[in-house]
Amino acid sequence: MTTFDATSREVCTIRRARTNTPLQALVTLNDPVYIEAAQALARRMAAEGGASPTDRARHGFRLCLARQPSGSELARLVKLHAAAAERFTKDLEQAKKLVSDPIGPLPEPQSKDADAADLAAWTVVANVLLNLDEMFLCR
Repeated sequence: MTTFDATSREVCTIRRARTNTPLQALVTLNDPVYIEAAQALARRMAAEGGASPTDRARHGFRLCLARQPSGSELARLVKLHAAAAERFTKDLEQAKKLVSDPIGPLPEPQSKDADAADLAAWTVVANVLLNLDEMFLCR
């Protein structure tokens, strides 16, 4: 909790200092709770976001930030998804691990290898969305 400027529990504090450090980013990128949240968001993006990567990226962005992404933001997310999907297609074991640990196995219609690689790529995108500075301002 000290990484996120939490105060000691011995004294009440009205306001705490707000900082943004690289250590905070590392905690949120690798913490099991954030990984599980990214897995759940990725599953939702895939199920509700539409058929195209652009539509799914837009949907995830709106779920997290309650606004439309700019063209450049959307392009970066789609590019990230494509690069991650390519990587996970070559390493299906890693893809299956990323989409199921700790949240649990894929639902039956999505249990194919191609779906696991695609969902792992969306998990990477979802993790990025959950770690945007703007997302922390929304909390």
